[in-house]
Amino acid sequence: MKKVLAFDIDQTLNVAKTPITDEIAELLVKCLDHFEICPISGQKFDQFLIQIVDRLPQPTVEQLKHLHLFVAQGTQYYRYNGTEWEQVYNYPLTDEQVAKISQTIEQAARELGLWEEDKLKPGDEIIENRLSQVTFSALGQKAGTEEKYAWDPDCKKREKIVARCKELAPEFDYEIGGTTSINAITPGMNKVFGMTHLLEELHVEKSDILYFGDMTQPGGNDYPVVQMGIETITVRNHEDTAYALRGILGVL
Repeated sequence: MKKVLAFDIDQTLNVAKTPITDEIAELLVKCLDHFEICPISGQKFDQFLIQIVDRLPQPTVEQLKHLHLFVAQGTQYYRYNGTEWEQVYNYPLTDEQVAKISQTIEQAARELGLWEEDKLKPGDEIIENRLSQVTFSALGQKAGTEEKYAWDPDCKKREKIVARCKELAPEFDYEIGGTTSINAITPGMNKVFGMTHLLEELHVEKSDILYFGDMTQPGGNDYPVVQMGIETITVRNHEDTAYALRGILGVL
């Protein structure tokens, strides 16, 4: 029997950049009675709280102790200590790295005609410093869901940006994620890093983990997990994940 259920977030547990549904929330709480639950995503810590933790229906302290937040692809890790969420580790980029990545992504997007700051909502931004990674969100964080889905459904736009970024600054890695995002990191600081630390922090083996993700193809931000040899379920959306979790809970 698996000991750990690990999840990408956008398009796996939720509609991109929105809180999880009541059904997913209820299923996760039930899973916390049987498994260590580990969301791992490129998002910031506060988004983990908004999209997942705050949506859970009255979890107990004991249940929350089985919820592990692997932020920014697992380069930051938070766990519940009984009263609050504490940061266990963090591996931030330097200011110089953040500046170089930001300049590179903006240059690549502008050259390709894909820098669309005129579409941003007030107070939003295209490039976001997430401490241990820099994330490009083509339409910003606040854009509507339908608008985001329509922008790059086949990932071709982002593939062009990534290709140009690799020419401009090959010392960094670039991964496509979510609906409009590219995560830029230093080599090795992807989900392999996060999942390796998950193994160490939870004292489990690869065979103990079942991972759910929607971007498991080469170049997707879930692909490193596949390459590690961790058993993976590829989903199209949170409905697929809910179906699988109902099946798992049904045979316990």
